[in-house]
Amino acid sequence: MRRYKGTTAVLAALTITATLSGCGTGGSEGVTLKLVAADYGSTDANTSKKYWDALARAYEQKTPGVKIDVNVLSWKDVDREVAAMVERGEAPDLAQIGAYADYARAGKLYPVDNLVSVPTQANFLPLLRQAGEVERVQYGLPFGASTRMLFFNEELLDQAGAEPPADWDGLREAAAKLKAKDVKYPFALPLGSEESQAETMMWLLGGGGGYRDATGTAYQIDSPANVETMTWLKEKLVGAGLTGPVAPGELDRQQAFDAFVRGEVGMLNGHPTLMDTARKAGVKVGTVPLPGIDGKAKATLGVADWMMAFKQNGHRKEIGAFLDFVYNDKNVLDFSDRYDLLPVTVSASDAMEADSEHAALRPFLEELAGSELYPVGETSWARVSESVKKNIGRAVAPGGNPRAVLEDIARDARAAETSAG
Repeated sequence: MRRYKGTTAVLAALTITATLSGCGTGGSEGVTLKLVAADYGSTDANTSKKYWDALARAYEQKTPGVKIDVNVLSWKDVDREVAAMVERGEAPDLAQIGAYADYARAGKLYPVDNLVSVPTQANFLPLLRQAGEVERVQYGLPFGASTRMLFFNEELLDQAGAEPPADWDGLREAAAKLKAKDVKYPFALPLGSEESQAETMMWLLGGGGGYRDATGTAYQIDSPANVETMTWLKEKLVGAGLTGPVAPGELDRQQAFDAFVRGEVGMLNGHPTLMDTARKAGVKVGTVPLPGIDGKAKATLGVADWMMAFKQNGHRKEIGAFLDFVYNDKNVLDFSDRYDLLPVTVSASDAMEADSEHAALRPFLEELAGSELYPVGETSWARVSESVKKNIGRAVAPGGNPRAVLEDIARDARAAETSAG
């Protein structure tokens, strides 16, 4: 674990808070808390199970009578497995997964203010705390965050005589120069089924639109701004042969990231983990804010995963004390450091920003406060996201109709809202 400068006082205060919360677990003799968590690691060597096992043992040592049963599952399985557990009436006490809203609206989760101490709840970054709310009550505790920036291969751009883009025209010009130098993917555009809802949202924000309207109360997927954005992509980038040999609708994010690490990509939209991986592979990585139609995009995409506490087993006090421990600065920074994620608390973010070893992450931290997150508080979002993944690649395909595709997704969104009640 890297040492973060200037955190001594903060760590001391939060340690006292966590210790006091732990002392409140008297009468918890023999309680076992079941935790299901997602695996952020890519191999057995960096699996998240190592993090959670060490954290659980440390907590058990300071809190006699409380055991933490840890079950770490891959991201491909964890959401489905937790849903199956809940369906069987075997909900875990805690789940760290991708979405919380369905469980909150079904009345299965504890509100956060019934769980953790006031200092812990107040320490979440305001944007993320608000994103964890359903009808103004917080149920989701943010766990790991990231933002997106435009990544470029400095050597490839230099060889092509191209400049890092500040807007879409600059992006198209740089991509054309990269293509002229036979760069395999001048701009990698992953609109395949893996995570195209993220790539799409970044472009919609760059065009002045987005998934939701300005009030955040309704979907606007087929808005004129969004149609214009997807039309520009189809005609000016994809149609001009500037996105590489794989059709965007068939290119998944990991494929694009792997190609960037191999030095085959001039530019793409990426997150902090890719930056670290690419640099370790010898790629000289540059970053700039996401370009928009006439300058910097109005916002970048912010992403957070979620911790939630189920009511079923009735361990509210024990869960709350453990979460106070999970969210102290030492543990938040340890997890963020292992997986190149952004901290979700104010004090940990300040500590990371002040640490010169993390200078490369400062632009991502700066972008987080003004980023826009998925509408995760809406139960309709899961269906909308799936519709985007399934359909958006057709919008930029040869013969594709961006307006018609967005209208199809918009119909799915309306149906999802209706069924959600």
